[in-house]
This record gives sequence, C-alpha cells and structure tokens, in this order.
Amino acid sequence: MYFSFEKNEGDEANKPSRKKPIFPVSEMLRDYLKQHGREVKLPVSYNDLRLVSYAVPLKDKHGQDTLWETVSYDMQHWQFIRAGLVKMYAILKTEGDLTFSKHLDVARVDFCSFANSSPFRIRIVNKFNDNYDHYYVKQADASRIYGLELEHLLSPNRITYFTHLNTLIEEHIPGIPGDVFITNYLEEPITNRIRFAKEFVKFNERCFVRLLGDMRSYNFVVNITPDIEDFQYRIRAIDFDQQSYEGRKNLYLPQFFKENRALVDLCIKYLNRDSITQYQTEERTMMAFRVASSRFRLMHLLNIMSKDPISSPEKLLQLKQELAVAFESPIFLKSSSMGQLVKRQLKQTLQKNLALIQKNLGKFHD
Repeated sequence: MYFSFEKNEGDEANKPSRKKPIFPVSEMLRDYLKQHGREVKLPVSYNDLRLVSYAVPLKDKHGQDTLWETVSYDMQHWQFIRAGLVKMYAILKTEGDLTFSKHLDVARVDFCSFANSSPFRIRIVNKFNDNYDHYYVKQADASRIYGLELEHLLSPNRITYFTHLNTLIEEHIPGIPGDVFITNYLEEPITNRIRFAKEFVKFNERCFVRLLGDMRSYNFVVNITPDIEDFQYRIRAIDFDQQSYEGRKNLYLPQFFKENRALVDLCIKYLNRDSITQYQTEERTMMAFRVASSRFRLMHLLNIMSKDPISSPEKLLQLKQELAVAFESPIFLKSSSMGQLVKRQLKQTLQKNLALIQKNLGKFHD
C-alpha cells in the first residue's frame, strides 16, 4: 500500500527540518530509564567534552572533508577526560568491569557540529594490538532516546546506550554507510540486488510503522552476512534524532528521499506489487511478535511518550491529518501528542497481525 512504484516527486518538499531542537528528558522518562537500567552514573559529561582547546578538520583517506573535527584539550583536563572515557567504554562493553581497561587508551576525540545532537566520537584503542573501536557521547535528547528505545524493542537489532543527566552515550553501530553502499557496492557483480531490494522494502516498512524519520542514505548502514551460496543484507538506522518529530508523512518513508532513489529504482526493477506486499506483511508480522513479547515495557514507554512534547503543535497537526487521509481513518485526528500518534500508528498497521498471533497462541494453549 505504501511503497510507490513511481519515481520520487517533490524532493524539495521531502526535506527534514534543518535543525531539530534538543528536547529535555522529563522526570517520567528519567524514571523509565532508571527502571530499565539505562540511567547510570557516568565519569565524564557531555559538557566536560565541550571544554575544547582547539580543533582541526578531519579528512578521510582520500583527503575529503568528513564534517568532523579532531579536538584537543589542555593537559590537565585531558588526563581527567582520558581516564573517564576509558571507564565509559567499560560501562558500555563490560557493565563497568575495569579489569581489561589497563590496556585501553583514547586514540582520538572527534566532534561534529553538523548533526542535531552535536556528537563527540571517541576512538578507543587496544595498546597491545592497535585494534580500535568507537562510541559516541551526545546531548541527552528525549526524542532521540525514544527513538533508541523503539529501535531496541521493535526492530531486529538490539541497542546499547546509557544516560546520565544531560549526557547520552551510545555504542557504535557497524556497517557500510548507505550512501557509500549505493556508490561502491550496489552495482558490484557480487551484490544480490534482489535480496537487497527486499531488505529495503522491509526497512521502509519498519521506519513507517514506528514513525522514524529522515532515513536518508547517510543515516543508515548496511550489514552484509555470508549465507548459503550468497549474501543476506540488513539495513540498520544509525540516526534517531527524527523520531516522531516531522509533520510530513513522507518523511517517515525512506522511499521518498532523493538520496535513496537508486534503491527505489532497484525495487521497481526487481520486485512486483505482490512481492512488495509479501515483504511488508513479513515485516509487520515480525514487528507484531516483538510488540507482543515486550508489550508491558512498550506500553510503559508509549504512555510516557504520549505526555511528552517532542515536536511542535504545527507538525503534530500536519502529521495526524496526513495519516488520517492515508489510512482513511479520522481516529488519528484525536491524537494530542506525537506519542499518541505512534501508539495509534502501531495499532493501525499491526492490529491484523497481532490478532492472528493471539488467535494462534489461543490454539496452541487449547
């Protein structure tokens, strides 16, 4: 129903807001984070990292600007920052066990003012073998936290992140950036374009069902897994700032971004309408299973989200009107918050699948 066979139209209209405001974490959301082990005391705060002495632009291996800057600190502050960042890595990876931290060090701290959350990217290196890993320190933004939680509960991917006051730390999500995949991998002979088209349809569906916006190609990554005689693909979102913020319905459908046009063309070339409907149904069924298995935690989250102002009244009005038209269901118009819209959207898109699951579970118990 939602996957268009037509080429994207209105590219100028289908652009997210240039800069989304940071929404504070409410006391109810803070209590939720504590209850589910997401709120922990961190040794370094986001504000500590802002005390930069100087910065230099970071270039990629081809000498191109990456939109990141490598930052430096005065020596006394650096000793504090360095020790704290290693401890935070241990919190992310080993639940705070510092046993292995003696051979870890901070190789680099990068900053990006381009992104909504103005993140710091921390490179941790193993001094024994020079292997490295990354994680991110960001401002604690309520809408991003809702996005991370919904990804953890409703997608096939688990997410590790923690908060403390105004600081959010996230694990690095590995994969090939979507724009790089389109440029360097999509037309390679080894790429199974039919399987990738199928995954893009499923990703498109996941984003729309839970109202995750702005999935332009550089806001997701591609994971490639060798399989029997071929490869399987998974697209993973890496940017959750635009969770239920925008007013235009099309901004929650990756198919409508011009940056993803090559992937839409792929779907048009290799998939017919019946195949697309099948893949959408498969994805909704899997999401319905996840809703059923985490229903109490999910309802707790959505009840808090329903009381939290994470968008503007104008965007809320526009989105609920567009969803009401799309589904021919005026009940969307009763939503008074983005959280209520997400709740209504989940019910609208998954109710048939949830009913089948409950029916089959009833047969099993009988």
